[in-house]
Amino acid sequence: MTQTAKRALPQLNISRGLKQQLSTLSGFAILFIVFSILARPYFFTVGNLLTVATQTAVIAVIAIGQTYVMITAGIDLSIGSNIALSGMIAALAMMSGVPVFLAGLLGILSGAAVGAINGVFITYGKIPPFIATLGTMTAVRGVCLTLTQGIPIGGLPKSFTVIGADSIGPVPIPVILMILTVVLFAFILAKTCFGRHVYALGSNFDAARLSGVNTNRTLILVYVFSGMLAAFAGLIMAARIISAQPAAGDGYELDAVASSVIGGTSTLGGEGSIAGTFIGAFIIGILRNGLNLIGVSPFIQKIVIGIVIAGSVFLDKIKRKD
Repeated sequence: MTQTAKRALPQLNISRGLKQQLSTLSGFAILFIVFSILARPYFFTVGNLLTVATQTAVIAVIAIGQTYVMITAGIDLSIGSNIALSGMIAALAMMSGVPVFLAGLLGILSGAAVGAINGVFITYGKIPPFIATLGTMTAVRGVCLTLTQGIPIGGLPKSFTVIGADSIGPVPIPVILMILTVVLFAFILAKTCFGRHVYALGSNFDAARLSGVNTNRTLILVYVFSGMLAAFAGLIMAARIISAQPAAGDGYELDAVASSVIGGTSTLGGEGSIAGTFIGAFIIGILRNGLNLIGVSPFIQKIVIGIVIAGSVFLDKIKRKD
């Protein structure tokens, strides 16, 4: 790519991104303080905070993939179904005598395959991301239910469930896996040429293409990343509950969108960060945990989280006008 073409690609607005992250972090801090007061002495304890982190791990991992997709001005609704598929594929393989590592790899590859299908539908089939991933969401969920006639697969080996149930010192393994995933994909998005191309696609697709970006390849890889991360989250979930559930991950695609939007990812594309999404996932996790501790109905919790999502999108629209 020529220097002129490189200059044509949109530059990241670092100060605006940092301002958004600080804003999200402020919201997190306020929420933390409020529940520390309202739900004392149960909320602000080491045990409860580790529980929040463990429960947030799956949401944070899938939200990373959703963030990549949303930065390109797309959406991936197949995430929840991919969570179930990877767990089912890995569990069936393990039950057939396949070594745990290879079974897990098969699960992740199944998620990558679904992501690739999404990417091909969107790039070469010219199908809108919402419709393409809605179709794969439904089809993949059907595959999960068909594989075992809707019956969960239990009796998974201890060498597999360790990634969901054990700890290293006081820190649960799912939390460690979440942190490693955040660091890796934050680096890819912020420090690599591929990450720069992802932002370019969402900022101005035609300008990115004319600047020499292989838009089709980049977009397909973005959806492959999303599928792989959903599959990885599915393995963590299956290991945590010690079974593969065909209904696992149902509705989690909305949590992924919520975490990304609350973390500052624009619904119009071109803006977002993994750090912001990470904080956004914890805001969702703390909201649910805190509301549970003070006895708020799960139905009311959905209303509250819905209002938070709508408010985040509204604020994003206002910022863009400014």
